[in-house]
Amino acid sequence: MFPAYLTPSVVWVGAAILAVLVLAAAVALALTRLRPQRDYAELRARVATWWLMVGIFAVALVLGRVWMLVLFGAVSFLALKEYLSVIPTRRADRRVLLWAYLAIPVQYYWVGTEWYGMFVIFIPIYMFLFLPLPMLIIGETQGFLRAIGTLHWGLMATVFSLSHAAFLLVLPPAGNPVAGGAGLLLFLLILTEANDVAQYVWGKTLGRHKVIPKVSPGKTWEGLVGGVLTTTALSAGLAPLLTPFSLIESLCIGLLLGAAGFVGDVTISAIKRDLGIKDSGAMLPGHGGILDRLDSLTYTAPLFFHVVRYFNF
Repeated sequence: MFPAYLTPSVVWVGAAILAVLVLAAAVALALTRLRPQRDYAELRARVATWWLMVGIFAVALVLGRVWMLVLFGAVSFLALKEYLSVIPTRRADRRVLLWAYLAIPVQYYWVGTEWYGMFVIFIPIYMFLFLPLPMLIIGETQGFLRAIGTLHWGLMATVFSLSHAAFLLVLPPAGNPVAGGAGLLLFLLILTEANDVAQYVWGKTLGRHKVIPKVSPGKTWEGLVGGVLTTTALSAGLAPLLTPFSLIESLCIGLLLGAAGFVGDVTISAIKRDLGIKDSGAMLPGHGGILDRLDSLTYTAPLFFHVVRYFNF
């Protein structure tokens, strides 16, 4: 028995995603055969990783809401673990990290029980107030401010922000008769990832003028504008299938997600540049680490969720 949120629209969009992956695999194979002198190993790795990520997501979606929340919790865990592995930490902080990891199942419990009040304040308020206490008990004051600030920021980015995407699944289906919470989640994920790809392609194709070269030298105005416009057009096309948005609303949301995705991307880039690293990890071949793939979503997920909730969709 499939979950009720697997509406025909969700299934059709899922089939379209599968078709795009098949096309990408065919293009990668064709390029490898037509231009054997060039190395397309990274492209093939990217496509293979996309197959894996989409496959895991699809299985969890079919299994039901609980498994989707488990998946998001696991992703938050891996993202936080990756973040904590690259930032400077004190020896004394290792005793405190357990409390940060324990915040993950608690946060997703609030999602599963649809308790919005606790969901929206648990990490920003209660973890903010609690995390300094075990550090104070340890008594190590050297580097205290940096330690507590980086730990709480990591929780906000990798757990709190990402959990907004999961909360879309538990929104009342009456707000989106077309495709329910699953449709809203798919809409968010497709636009966020498509925005990343479009900005990269437009930047590589037409990019000349740097946006913020000191933070991310590869980002150009041509890539940014081309990506945002592409995302806006895709938003208008997908909205009737997955959301209750009108044309004007979908265009505005497309612009918002395109711009927010860019800010999320360069924010993580600034952190990596500060730490002197190129990628946050190597868990996803062809993509880098978990944070390299989720950087845009840390901004788009909470913004999209609160737009949806504010306007009572």
